[in-house]
Amino acid sequence: MEWPRTPVERVQLFQPPFCPWPACPEHHRRTRGFPFRHHGFYSTRRRVVPRFRCLTCRRTFSRQTFSTSYYLKRPELLLSLASALQAGSALRQAGRSLACAPSTAARLAARLGRHALLLHSRALALLTGRLAEPVVLDHFETFEFSQDLPFGVATPVGSFSWFVYGLDPVPHARTGRRSVIQQQRVRGRPVRPSRGGYRGSTQRVLTSLLPLVPEGQRLELLGDGHPAYDEVAGRHPRVHLQSFPNPRRGPRGSPRSALALARDRAMFPVDVLHALLRHTVAHHRRETIAFGRRLNALLERLFLAAVWRNFIKRRSERRPEKVTPAMRVGLADEPWTWRRALSRRLFPDRESLTPVERQLYRRAWTTPVLLRNSSHTLKHAY
Repeated sequence: MEWPRTPVERVQLFQPPFCPWPACPEHHRRTRGFPFRHHGFYSTRRRVVPRFRCLTCRRTFSRQTFSTSYYLKRPELLLSLASALQAGSALRQAGRSLACAPSTAARLAARLGRHALLLHSRALALLTGRLAEPVVLDHFETFEFSQDLPFGVATPVGSFSWFVYGLDPVPHARTGRRSVIQQQRVRGRPVRPSRGGYRGSTQRVLTSLLPLVPEGQRLELLGDGHPAYDEVAGRHPRVHLQSFPNPRRGPRGSPRSALALARDRAMFPVDVLHALLRHTVAHHRRETIAFGRRLNALLERLFLAAVWRNFIKRRSERRPEKVTPAMRVGLADEPWTWRRALSRRLFPDRESLTPVERQLYRRAWTTPVLLRNSSHTLKHAY
């Protein structure tokens, strides 16, 4: 994956590769030869920023337009906030550490999540026809706003590389034992659209994974025996599903059965990912008070965690080799840093987003229990 190491702000002889305005025909250019000319510059306290004019649409822009810190008053917060969020800090804690308001941390976290979503989409586009490993599928269970509003997130993970191949949310009803007061409270909540439930989520995951499989081969899928996995995978002739259901536990202190050992070996890559999310992301810890209020915000930070897991974090901290999941699948030749991951701005109209990813980018997947749901509808903003 060709991705620059140097942030665009530090490139002296920068030349824009395309027009940043979405309505311009040159916005989707993939080859060299973008027609532009220099159009002066402007100065800041940090540096001199060159400006350019597109010779096709005649619109002007600057080098800063291609930066992830575009239109930020405190661009130095991005790297520190990305590290803080992935180190387990909640928004208020991150705000105290970075000397900024919690609302500032929330807005920057949304920007980081949108960038991570686009970067993840570009990485998957480069893996088309190159999937060479089984994929372990399981849903990560969490909740939005309250424990009355649970939802799962499909997390397909490579069996050998441990690469996270996608995220797909699925709201569902609260399960388990509930008191009379809890049942009354749940009935008073507004109805959330299920969007197909677990079957719809599994179908969307398979739709995104099948283009990655080489022509003439089948997708090898490992699951935990969920009925939705069996039903949806059974309808696809190019999908071969192996189920490893969770066996019943024996008496306390009894040795684990062979079925339990086989299940843990097969599902280990996705179990490790879920444990990392519980440990490193503040609003997914058990019995946390830092839980997320909006599904959109939760998925933005999960995409940020997926980029960290794929490109920055080593595959295993117990082994000496510095190998990331992205290196295992051939997308990187060395571990990345947050500075490199945020070195360039990505544009949604230039990436191959799925319908769900486009909704999440625009924050169109709302939380009905909240009277106000902010959306990202600006045309030219980040």
